Amino acid sequence: MKINENTLLEGHGVVLVPYNVNHVPRYHEWMKSPELQQLTASEPLTLDQEYDMQKSWREDDDKCTFIILDKQRWADPSVEEEQCMVGDVNIFLTDPTDPSLAELEIMIAEPSYRGKGIGKEVTRMMMCYGVTKLGVRKFQAKIGLENQVSITMFKKLHFQEVSQCPVFKEVTLELTVDESVRTKLLDDAAHMKERDYRQTCSSRHELLSQ
Repeated sequence: MKINENTLLEGHGVVLVPYNVNHVPRYHEWMKSPELQQLTASEPLTLDQEYDMQKSWREDDDKCTFIILDKQRWADPSVEEEQCMVGDVNIFLTDPTDPSLAELEIMIAEPSYRGKGIGKEVTRMMMCYGVTKLGVRKFQAKIGLENQVSITMFKKLHFQEVSQCPVFKEVTLELTVDESVRTKLLDDAAHMKERDYRQTCSSRHELLSQ
């Protein structure tokens, strides 16, 4: 999606940045993991296919993605951005007749970053972005039945289970964004700062200390 190609979102412990070409090799290494393939219901791709996928994420109007970075590491300009990568978060606009319906996905690919509340912070940030920038009014999350950690996290964020699909071994959770949900989302993400990505890259250690 073009809308976020120069958008950086800064949270407490993470920074969300556009999925760029330089991120592809590390992303490709992540997705060789059978565990991540299972958790994300993904098939392994060649490196060339991964570059094509990155391009589609950038160009297609129905996909919005950010790469999750460790904020503390990224604030050190001596550390390459690719070495700060933790995972990714995505919004799919799944219904051409209803652009206010979005499917939400999050992947914490680096095992050492799991169980630290990062997933919850990133999900809230992405939901806030979806509501305020994309006009999302209903979120869906489709999660493998064995992925109890993610199911529990989304339920803590007040998603409700609406269906299970035994064939695909997944559960669908939903959250409708009414006025009370919107208010809470904005409150929870009040600390989030939106910055110009390219400008911040050139002086990240200065800006992120402000």
